[in-house]
Amino acid sequence: MKKEIQNPFSDNHCFFCGSDNHFGLKLKFFWDDEKKETYTEYVPDQHFTGQGKILHGAIQMGLLDEIMGWASHVLTKEMAVTSDLHIKFLQPAYIDGDKISVTCRVTSKEGPKVNMQAALSNSEGAVCTTATGTYHILAPDKYQKLIQGKT
Repeated sequence: MKKEIQNPFSDNHCFFCGSDNHFGLKLKFFWDDEKKETYTEYVPDQHFTGQGKILHGAIQMGLLDEIMGWASHVLTKEMAVTSDLHIKFLQPAYIDGDKISVTCRVTSKEGPKVNMQAALSNSEGAVCTTATGTYHILAPDKYQKLIQGKT
């Protein structure tokens, strides 16, 4: 069963998921209970090109990082930050008017660390970019200080 994940962020200004960010992507994220993964779909805009019709690598990395944050939150119901992220570009992800899919699975949780694998696929299902990463869960007071710039 697939269901939309409610946005856990109090301000809606995130570039990727914030509904109040005029320049943002306004992504919605979903949990697939059958596959045990978090996912989103997105049709990239032309202004996110790198070279030619290729979706810029930084946007791809951001999408993979964002999905990991959501997957971590689904598992823990707590806020976390990226502590480690490894990206592999396998083939170009083209901006061609079709949806790309971004998926993530939690591979393990060790204390405050959540380890994950994510993939960005084109509309034909071919995996273009993969990521492995670790998110670090923060106590609510530390998270609030962090996002307010008072670390």
